[in-house]
Amino acid sequence: MTNPAEYRPATGTIPARPGVYRFRDPHGRVVYVGKAKSLRARLQNYFQPLERLHPRTRAMVTTAASVEWTVVRNEVEALILEHTWIKEYDPRFNVAFRDDKSYPFLAVTMNEQFPRMQVMRGERRKGVRYFGPYAKAWAIRETVDTLLNVLPMRTCSSAVFRKAERQGRPCLLGYIDKCAAPCVGRVSADEHREIAERVCQVLGGDAKPLIRDLTRQMEDAAAREEFEVAARARDRLQALQSVLERNAIVLSPGTDADIFSLIDEDLEASAHVFHVRDGRIAGERGWVVDKPEPLTPAQLVTQLVQEAYGDVEPADIPPEVLVPALPEDASPLSEWLAGVRGAKVSLRTPARGKKAELAATGRQNAQQVLDQHRLKRASDLTSRSAALQELQEALGMAEAPLRIECYDISHTQGTNMVGSMVVFEDALPRKAEYRQFIVRDAADDTAAMDEVLSRRFARLLEERQLPPDERESSRFAYPPQLVVVDGGLPQVEAARRVLARLGIDDVALVGLAKRLEEVWVPGEEFPVILPRGSEPLYLLQRVRDEAHRFAITAHRRKRGKAMTASALDEIPGVGPARARSLVTHFGSLARLRQASVEQIAMVPGVGDQLASAIHATLHGTDGMLEA
Repeated sequence: MTNPAEYRPATGTIPARPGVYRFRDPHGRVVYVGKAKSLRARLQNYFQPLERLHPRTRAMVTTAASVEWTVVRNEVEALILEHTWIKEYDPRFNVAFRDDKSYPFLAVTMNEQFPRMQVMRGERRKGVRYFGPYAKAWAIRETVDTLLNVLPMRTCSSAVFRKAERQGRPCLLGYIDKCAAPCVGRVSADEHREIAERVCQVLGGDAKPLIRDLTRQMEDAAAREEFEVAARARDRLQALQSVLERNAIVLSPGTDADIFSLIDEDLEASAHVFHVRDGRIAGERGWVVDKPEPLTPAQLVTQLVQEAYGDVEPADIPPEVLVPALPEDASPLSEWLAGVRGAKVSLRTPARGKKAELAATGRQNAQQVLDQHRLKRASDLTSRSAALQELQEALGMAEAPLRIECYDISHTQGTNMVGSMVVFEDALPRKAEYRQFIVRDAADDTAAMDEVLSRRFARLLEERQLPPDERESSRFAYPPQLVVVDGGLPQVEAARRVLARLGIDDVALVGLAKRLEEVWVPGEEFPVILPRGSEPLYLLQRVRDEAHRFAITAHRRKRGKAMTASALDEIPGVGPARARSLVTHFGSLARLRQASVEQIAMVPGVGDQLASAIHATLHGTDGMLEA
């Protein structure tokens, strides 16, 4: 714990201008990012007597060891810089908006040569158009199934697509006219992309051009007495109407708006948004929010809008954004939205009418989001805090291990050896900081553990010397409070020798043995036995199992590459690049073995003679097929 008075800057040195500030911990890691209209007035609020501060603000200023700031020209620039730094540094004390569940989106992969329509969750990818989110995945699949009757675009995976290309036959959807089958050349890449563009147009709420086209096709075919063609156009029109009718009309046709609602309480908040396109609800989404410091609803709205629109395509921002409360000066937020969208955005609060009624419904949904979150998280928060505190007491540590790193080694009889490092912060996995190590010179597990830990902590000592700005992008600059190794006393002793050799004496070390789940502490003759079913033992098991899973995954990947290389390296004329090309083309070494000479010869850079040699080698013959 630090003393804020020791790093408090002199008031006269802080400019009274707009800017963005960063609090850093003793290791130089950014723990909080904020913006202010007046840096001097804002920063003074953090250096009051500790008893006057909000509990989470108090925790932040006593974790930090320094503060720095950057002056900008206006509040719009401050808003942009704050958002950029929050995304870059992921500070632990900033407001964190988390989806109350993993909402599914209907996505169109416009970044591929032949775009695909599919259900997606998780982080957004560049070049992919997202629609929704939807409450249920089955609702998306029903929409897709109906929409394919009108716009038959690709929905298959890459593996299915490549298989159809090789075989020259489309999948079932291609035979029943629910796919235009670009895999076998029924339509060109440009024609299929045009279908995908129309799908995006319909899902974005603009179905009128397609309705006009289908109506004209039906009427023209009927006038020519081509009744089968007219019937197909009629069926497609009905299918399109069915897709549109699934979304209730809540506002006037032609209205595009996002309507946000908020429930704000002392330590937590929840938010909800309805995405309305062409007067219909096209999707909804909910967030739960941990508040690190007291924030007004208007301040939360600023953070919420940044979270909702920080990583979206310009086309996903509507011309009207309705919020429950406007910031004191809403013009910087409006200007930022207009800059992202490339056109004017109206930011306002609905006062009456249908939009206000929809906002009230959203508020009810936000309350349900918060209630469900509390029921789900109450025991989880309690158990995590208890686990860290009990682990601190059991191991005799001076402070709770807020950052835990666990290491494991995986290999097959000493070959393809791989080490893993997983990181848990506040008893939750921080997957962005997981690392894998290729072990080069070790003969056994203890030597491998020595090599992995030596590399990790040597880097720690190097990167501690970097300037703070460079340290932010470094990979090993922050030490754990606790290191866990997968294994018993031999692995623990190997890790202890590494830490002693490097002069690191402020990191606790334990080993978790699998057989009886004993916790081994260096220098102790007997292990620490944690009660079965206790929270600290459960936490250590989760950390150890995650390290084991991560190591096994890396080892299997390396072993698979090695097996592929060894099988193909024996063939004259097949180097690393051509071996990769072969495996990529067929998807795996097993499928390459199943391929005929003619199919192998179709791979770019492989002729008939080399294809025969590859086929013979993989089948253990000298140019003859196996009996």
